[in-house]
Amino acid sequence: MPRYGTVDKDDGLHLAAPEEVDGRRLRREQNRDAVLDALLALFREGHLTPGIHEVARRAGISPRSVFRYFDDVEDLTRAAIERQAAEARPLLDLGVGADAPTPDKIEHVVEARLRLYEVIAPGARVARACAHRQPVVAAQLHETRTFLRRQLRLLFAPELGGQDATRLPAIDALCSFETYELLRAEQGLSRARTAAVLRSALQALLATDAVTA
Repeated sequence: MPRYGTVDKDDGLHLAAPEEVDGRRLRREQNRDAVLDALLALFREGHLTPGIHEVARRAGISPRSVFRYFDDVEDLTRAAIERQAAEARPLLDLGVGADAPTPDKIEHVVEARLRLYEVIAPGARVARACAHRQPVVAAQLHETRTFLRRQLRLLFAPELGGQDATRLPAIDALCSFETYELLRAEQGLSRARTAAVLRSALQALLATDAVTA
């Protein structure tokens, strides 16, 4: 009596041993991870829409094999963005509470957002480039932006005093990936200079005599 396994071989008459099945599953997972690693590496190098042949070459598999693990290019792109987001999740913690002094909160927010954006920048650029044609990616972007804005609203609630109609949107814009990209990539500011710019702007917005109307 053969041991339980899955149908194997071209004739469909042979059963694969459990250890063979486990080995194939492991190789499949390893190859899938290799494809994602390759795509994310290309993103980091500035290739926002690399070809499948280049991704496959980096991953060490054939181009045809890529589509054993992903339905199409959009599925692969979504998976890479999701992987990067999952890896960056611990960086969402601001490390400070709403009852801390305002200067401390500003310092923590600036440093936390810079750390986050440094990690997610490659995937974030791709997500923004393809969101208009991929509803799932657009929804993920919206969810992330909503979470980050809520973080700021809760953290700076004492300073905003419930009158956040004008200042919260400005704070949110300052702390966004788009502003980070403008300062770092477009204006060419160093990390230290970018942090100084953000701290100065947040201090001005959160001053006790700031306009709230």
